[in-house]
Amino acid sequence: MKAYVFPGQGAQYPGMGKDLYEKSDLARQLFNQANDILGFDITKIMFEGTEEQLKETKVTQPAIFLHSVIMAEVLGDKFQPDMVAGHSLGEFSALVAAGAMAFEDGLRLVSKRAEAMQKACELAPSTMAAILGLDDEVVEKACQEIDEVVVAANFNCPGQVVISGSVEGVDQAIEKLTQLGARRAVKLKVSGGFHSPFMKPAEEELAAAIRETTFSRPVCPVYQNVDALPHTDPQEIKENLIRQLTSPVRWTQSVRNMIKDGATEFVEVGPGNVLQGLIRKIDRSVKTISGQSLLQ
Repeated sequence: MKAYVFPGQGAQYPGMGKDLYEKSDLARQLFNQANDILGFDITKIMFEGTEEQLKETKVTQPAIFLHSVIMAEVLGDKFQPDMVAGHSLGEFSALVAAGAMAFEDGLRLVSKRAEAMQKACELAPSTMAAILGLDDEVVEKACQEIDEVVVAANFNCPGQVVISGSVEGVDQAIEKLTQLGARRAVKLKVSGGFHSPFMKPAEEELAAAIRETTFSRPVCPVYQNVDALPHTDPQEIKENLIRQLTSPVRWTQSVRNMIKDGATEFVEVGPGNVLQGLIRKIDRSVKTISGQSLLQ
């Protein structure tokens, strides 16, 4: 069985999507439509912009979404998922690719999400850090024992957990987790503490937009970040999507559940190959390939 997976923030790179634009009429049409919907020339930034320009949240999230969803569209008959999942932002790409919502609606929600997260980051300083070499449970327990706000935010693969919270909370957690034997504890260059209580204002803002959006039953189960379980019911999908911003990304658990449910091959659709690397660390027995390679 084939699982198609969609990357999140951090997968962007200068020139992303240019090859799709040049080779496919359908891609050109969708990219041009995206410029109209967003009200600025995102394709120009994607194809010609610098790394710095691509790092702006209002650009990064729609850019990765567009690259992923348009690649899935261009794959055409080669895109035949038995199941899908996306990492954080990638969940929106997965939902559109699997037919749970329209391209235009997905792009508007992603743009709204980026703006709402940016605003939440400006309300109170917060940050994130990657913790390497400790079990998930050890990281979770250590965070719970700190008086400041700090939580396990991304379970990326065994031995790699990202924590998120107040600057003080993350600093204290880094110190504690280093003492507990973390191989590395590295602060991330992010504008705020994603997937933590600091995103509550963004969640509230995005919730209204999600509730107003029409969702359909996807063509296959979507394994969602909040519970790592397969969903096809549009109402459940909506509610899980609303909770996503303040809940951890359970990527390790999602991949394990997909494998348990029969996935033997994972295709990463979108920029980069981060998810292929994580999936190999979760289970070496499954095959991982890039969607890009299917376009050749």
